[in-house]
Amino acid sequence: MRAVVQRVTHASVSVDGSTIGEIGKGLVVLLGVGKGDDEATAQKLADKVAMLRIFADEAGKFNLSAVDVSAEVLVVSQFTLYADTRKGRRPSFVEAAPPEAAERLVSRFVGLVANHGLRVQTGKFQAHMLVEIHNDGPVTICLDA
Repeated sequence: MRAVVQRVTHASVSVDGSTIGEIGKGLVVLLGVGKGDDEATAQKLADKVAMLRIFADEAGKFNLSAVDVSAEVLVVSQFTLYADTRKGRRPSFVEAAPPEAAERLVSRFVGLVANHGLRVQTGKFQAHMLVEIHNDGPVTICLDA
């Protein structure tokens, strides 16, 4: 699994002009599922996201996690994180998991993040989504599990 994690002040996701997920202070997780990923991979990445210390403490140091600050989380599935652009100009997505497996693991990831006591919103799997992100910092972290 791959995740691009952005610390935000606000974020939302819309499908067909309707907002389906919206958060305030927290994290946007753009999540890709690769071939061979499983429940253990989802657990490892969910724990990493929830406990990643990218929120500032009183001294301005990255010492606090999403759990510590009661952050909200917006998870948006994004198979394009597995784009292979080494050859040619058109990306290949052969390393991305098939849609059925990916949807199951994205859903599992969402549940595992919520198990940390965080409020989690999501996009819509396989839909064309518009994602609005107010990146705070900006802080953007790429994670592989």
